[in-house]
Amino acid sequence: MNVQTAIPATIDLTTIKGRQQAAWSSGDYAVVGTTLQIVGESLCEAIDLRSNQRVLDVAAGNGNATLAAARRFADVVSTDYVAALLERGRARANADHLAVTFKEADAEALPFDDGSFDVVLSTFGVMFTPNQEQAAKELLRVCRPGGKIGLANWTPESFIGQLFKTIGKYVPPAPGVKSPALWGTRAHLEALFGAEAVVVAESRHFVFRYKSPDHWLEIFRGYYGPVLKAFAAIDPEARVALEKDIRALLDRFNTARDGTVVVPSEYLEVIITRKG
Repeated sequence: MNVQTAIPATIDLTTIKGRQQAAWSSGDYAVVGTTLQIVGESLCEAIDLRSNQRVLDVAAGNGNATLAAARRFADVVSTDYVAALLERGRARANADHLAVTFKEADAEALPFDDGSFDVVLSTFGVMFTPNQEQAAKELLRVCRPGGKIGLANWTPESFIGQLFKTIGKYVPPAPGVKSPALWGTRAHLEALFGAEAVVVAESRHFVFRYKSPDHWLEIFRGYYGPVLKAFAAIDPEARVALEKDIRALLDRFNTARDGTVVVPSEYLEVIITRKG
C-alpha cells in the first residue's frame, strides 16, 4: 500500500495491543455483541454476498457477521484474538447448525495467503486495531483482486464514538495512537484503502434498546470491556464523575420518553472493492 505508517517508532504497539486484548477479554462482550446481529445481516446484504464465496470475518467477536454469512451458505472463516469470544461464536453456530471454521488470529497479522478470500468482513472490530495502516493492509492482502471488503464502523459523532471520547477524558489513550473512530470517516477510509480499492460508504444507524439508563449502565459497566476497564482504572471519585458524564450522554442521545433506552448510534456501512 502507498500509505506511510504514522505511528511513532517510540510507541510500543505490542504493549498497547496486549492492553486492548485484555480489555476485550474482560467482562463478556458477547452480552452486548449479540444485540448487534442486525448489523451483520445488513452488511451481508449490502455486499451482495453469494453462497459460492469464501468469506473471512476479521475481529469477529462473538460472530455477528460470521453467522450472517453462514446463513447465506458461504464458506466462512471466523477470526478474533480473544479465544473466549470465538467459543461464543462457535456455540451460536452450532445452535443454528451452521458450518463455520473458527481460528484465533490477529487482525494485523492474518495467517492466510494473499488473495485467499472473495469477501472480507468486520463489524465494529478491525477499527479498534492500534496499527490502522497495517490492519488495512492485511484486509487488502487476503482479499482477492476484484473481491470486496465489508465494514461497519462507528462514526466519531455517534453515541459510541462519543462514549469513547467521554472515557478518554478519564483514561487517556496511548499517545500517538489514532482514534478508532477515524474508521468511521470517509476521508480516513480513502487514505487507508483508496490507492488500491474503490470505497463506498453509507451512513446507517444501530439502535441500542435497553430497559432503562440503569440497565444500560449495568450491562456496559459489567460486560463491555472498555467501559469495565475504564471504571476499574480510576479512583472512586472519578468513577462517580464518569458515571455522571455517561448518564448525561445517554440522556442526550436517548429518543425514548417512557423510561426505556432507545439510542440510535450512527455507523458507516462500507463496501471496499479491491482493484484487479
